[in-house]
Amino acid sequence: MTAVAITAFVVAYLLIATERIHKTKAALGGAAVILALGVLDSGEAFFSHDTGVDWDVILLLFGMMIIVGVLRQTGVFEYTAIWSAKRAKGSPVRVMILLTLITAAASAFLDNVTTVLLIAPVTLLVCDRLGIRAAPFLIAEVLASNIGGAATLIGDPPNIIIASRSGLSFNDFLVHMAPIVVLELAVFTLILPRLFRGSFDAEPDRIADVMALDEREAIALIQCGIVLLAVFTGFVGHSLLHVDPSVVALLGAGVLVLISGTEPTDYLSGVEWETLLFFAGLFVMVGALVKTGVVKTMAGWATDATGGNALVAVMLILVVSALLSGIIDNIPYVATMSPLVADLAAGIDNPGHTDALWWSLTLGSDFGGNLTAVGASANVVMLGIAARAGAPISFWEFTRKGAVVTAITIAVAAPYLWLRYFVFA
Repeated sequence: MTAVAITAFVVAYLLIATERIHKTKAALGGAAVILALGVLDSGEAFFSHDTGVDWDVILLLFGMMIIVGVLRQTGVFEYTAIWSAKRAKGSPVRVMILLTLITAAASAFLDNVTTVLLIAPVTLLVCDRLGIRAAPFLIAEVLASNIGGAATLIGDPPNIIIASRSGLSFNDFLVHMAPIVVLELAVFTLILPRLFRGSFDAEPDRIADVMALDEREAIALIQCGIVLLAVFTGFVGHSLLHVDPSVVALLGAGVLVLISGTEPTDYLSGVEWETLLFFAGLFVMVGALVKTGVVKTMAGWATDATGGNALVAVMLILVVSALLSGIIDNIPYVATMSPLVADLAAGIDNPGHTDALWWSLTLGSDFGGNLTAVGASANVVMLGIAARAGAPISFWEFTRKGAVVTAITIAVAAPYLWLRYFVFA
């Protein structure tokens, strides 16, 4: 059974990484093999906490997708982007900085893919009015999205998987991840003009066109803002309220659907069913590796490689996660690594050092998603949007910028982890 679990997982993983077939088909195909050959039974696949589908993750994503589906109808992103462009007085450099900061902030509370889907059309509009290439702006936004998504539990799907495996709460992510993300964004903002030099030449009459855009045409519903605030409050206070984040998201989605009057076809169109099925198949395959002892064996190897030294383990996880997440999508990578890190953490007595292992996985996988054009789902989506809009971004154009940003963010993250969890703990 061990050979079956490994073979099914490796084949599915290679298909996902090479994009030979759609990742959802690969994950469901691997899960089907696992179930058909009896590596897991239905109880272990669908109801076991250790080896089954993590329904908290699935339902949290589902609830947030519904919320975003309603939010999209309000035009709040268009309003914010146009408002920012006008506040920047049409200066391309200031426009890029403001749009990237808005993207990063939004990515802390919405899925990265959703954020880039909402912000990209407005960016294309603004760049068209300014008469400048949109590609540098789109690249900057997706890089900022992957950085900003690390700040909260719901900011990026890998974070949700990590929280589920580690028991870390929404507040834990805010307290531990938000400070380093703010620091990383400050550094990112400083390097933007140099990273994209030569991309900011706009004619005065073009700038006047941007100033003529009317943000009031995009109307944001006040009720949606109130519900979103309530959902965020629920996330922050879920440990006191004894309500799981998945339940908070579902309740918020239900209330928004009721008060907005949005048609089912509108809000359900925002649900990425393929993503949810992909997660389900992935959980089954990883569960098979857990049941057959593969993960425990790999954790033993990792422990031997680090000599039981927590600091070495943290730095190793950070660097390896950044490299591998840049080559393959960070979602399947984190789903595989999470049980391994859990076993590795079980052998460390200091709770602070244990948490540092999880934060290094979070930072490495989220920031590493910037390394190449296929490192994160948001990257792939943004490249597709750019191509359809006639502003194509090549794999290497993205990767040249992404590699620089990844190197800088990891260089900042490493001393942060060392100082916070090993020096001043």
